[in-house]
Amino acid sequence: MRASQEDFENAINQVKLLKKDPGNEVKLKLYALYKQGTEGPCNMPKPGVFDFINKAKWDAWNALGSLPKETARQNYIDLVSSLSSSSESSVQLEPGADRKRQAYENLVVTSEDGITKIMLNRPAKMNAINIQMYQEIMLALKAASKDDSAITVLTGNGDYFCSGNDLTNLIDIPPGGIEEKAKDSTVLLRNFVDAFIDFPKPLIAVVNGPAVGISVTILGLFDAVYASDRATFHTPFSDLGLSPEGCSSYTFPKIMGPAKATEMLIFGKKLTAREACAQGLVTEVFPDSTFQKEVWTKLKAYSKLPPNSMRISKQVIRSMEKEKLHAVNAEESSVLQKRWVSDECINAAMNFLSKKAKL
Repeated sequence: MRASQEDFENAINQVKLLKKDPGNEVKLKLYALYKQGTEGPCNMPKPGVFDFINKAKWDAWNALGSLPKETARQNYIDLVSSLSSSSESSVQLEPGADRKRQAYENLVVTSEDGITKIMLNRPAKMNAINIQMYQEIMLALKAASKDDSAITVLTGNGDYFCSGNDLTNLIDIPPGGIEEKAKDSTVLLRNFVDAFIDFPKPLIAVVNGPAVGISVTILGLFDAVYASDRATFHTPFSDLGLSPEGCSSYTFPKIMGPAKATEMLIFGKKLTAREACAQGLVTEVFPDSTFQKEVWTKLKAYSKLPPNSMRISKQVIRSMEKEKLHAVNAEESSVLQKRWVSDECINAAMNFLSKKAKL
């Protein structure tokens, strides 16, 4: 079937109207088919090894080889059509009772027995937080702050609690380049951490497995942290050319002392659950075999306590530091904006993605 120019242009416009982010892999494929359909086989010199964003685009385009322009355009149209159909189907599949659950792409949110549970739900990706997931967690926290539950719980689905920030987000660069990406990421990070600082109800982390990066640093903003004995806590910021976030530059020294905080945040020491508990980051550790049963028995008992009393008590405990935490979050975010465009960070991210591609 011959792809008309009108159909091709309609497909290009349709991409902008997609309700669901198709993901970096699909976006690279769309880019490659578009370039092949408009310019033919890849005619650009291969970008340098450290220009990982343009290199990923070049690889995707170059992989199409001598695919004819018309075939590339038709493949582009077919791909966009399948994405549009999928998006429409997902909207139509949101009837009544399931709407709350299906509103989230990367979370499972449930409310019962006075507990709202926000479960990170990308087990195949070790619950790494992509851009959409950041937005969804903020939305879920906002909804939980207003619902009838007494307490809110954050946990992970699968073997991991959370493997931290999804570094493949770096491939999706806006027209303004890496500087615009860093600015956008700074705003997102600051808003994300602010959502935890301002959360009004008791907020509890149920750490079911390894935790990395921001999923560790925000733990200082929780009211209780319960961990399986197979959980670990790792903040490899220096390895990635980054600096601490989640208010950890303030909360960690306060919780565990400056020397222990330095070991984690600067030298990247990984803590076991028992070590994290001994240093005050974790409230209590349970054997993995009985973890879920013991933790949820405890949480259900907590949820029976008078909810307004718990809210007010949290406000009294936390209100004195709220302004300080917001100031720390703003400063950490500002520092990170500069780190994200540094050669150290770009090279480290490139090395990480290269190693990941070889696995």
